[in-house]
Amino acid sequence: MNNQIASVIISLEKKLNQIILGQPTLIQQVLIALLAGGHIILEGVPGTGKTLLAKVLAQLIQADFRRIQLTPDVLPSDITGTNIFDLNSRNFTLRKGPIFTEILLADEINRTPPKTQAALLEAMAEMQVTLDGESLLLPDLFWVIATQNPLEFEGTYPLPEAQLDRFLFKLVVDYPDLAAEKQMLLNRQAGFSPQRSHISQLEPIATVTDILQARLAIQEVKVSAAIVDYLLALVKKTREYPDLILGASPRAAGAWLQTSQASAWLATRDYVTPDDVKAVALPLLCHRLILRPEAMLDGLQLNAVISSVISQVSVPR
Repeated sequence: MNNQIASVIISLEKKLNQIILGQPTLIQQVLIALLAGGHIILEGVPGTGKTLLAKVLAQLIQADFRRIQLTPDVLPSDITGTNIFDLNSRNFTLRKGPIFTEILLADEINRTPPKTQAALLEAMAEMQVTLDGESLLLPDLFWVIATQNPLEFEGTYPLPEAQLDRFLFKLVVDYPDLAAEKQMLLNRQAGFSPQRSHISQLEPIATVTDILQARLAIQEVKVSAAIVDYLLALVKKTREYPDLILGASPRAAGAWLQTSQASAWLATRDYVTPDDVKAVALPLLCHRLILRPEAMLDGLQLNAVISSVISQVSVPR
């Protein structure tokens, strides 16, 4: 394990906790996703700091950042870009869209139609964009943070299962506790503002190169045969669970392994434990599993199902 890179990432986590108050678990899960190279959905009511978290993280790692405010009239070309004909040169010139960045914030992704949502699919899965038959590579770090409001349903377009499966984590952003919210008010009183001009004054903690090196280090975290079998048993259990019509996919199994390695690395260990596997289960599975209609009518929650799955599989010794 590269101790210098690990120290930088730990410092980054501490700084995020100082700015985004009252959300230590959320911040840890966001960092796990970033280190594992997986895209995330942040779901929460307005005003809980989802956009602020994305902007601050980009600033602290010195990454290029773009934000798309998704609405029903946003077209795929508004995201990917287009070739424009230049009357003077008589040639087409590529005008790249905001997707050509390192950290992309897709704000209110459930407010834009499926055709536009699908414009993100190739980029998220293949790290490239195809325009007029030409494949254009995206930056090595390319990372999507999508946000959505769970309370508004009128005029929204729920993401299909195929696209949800391409998101590594779905993270619920809850209200901060009273002490944290009071500190937010005191910070506002002292002059801190979530505006971009204030965020740009934050001193960077890491670099994009640090993040990419950490991703390489995570791949070297040891996973024993017993842990692999344990993870596969959990995946199999989700597919056989009587209250589910859709269990974890093979893509989810691979992501589960990778995020378990990231969790272990963030805890400064070079091996994965069953606790690492359990720690990432909820954000990794909550948007991938689908309850049977009768189970939904009975009020069963996916959180309870995931806990039940974990409790039914024996932990390796």
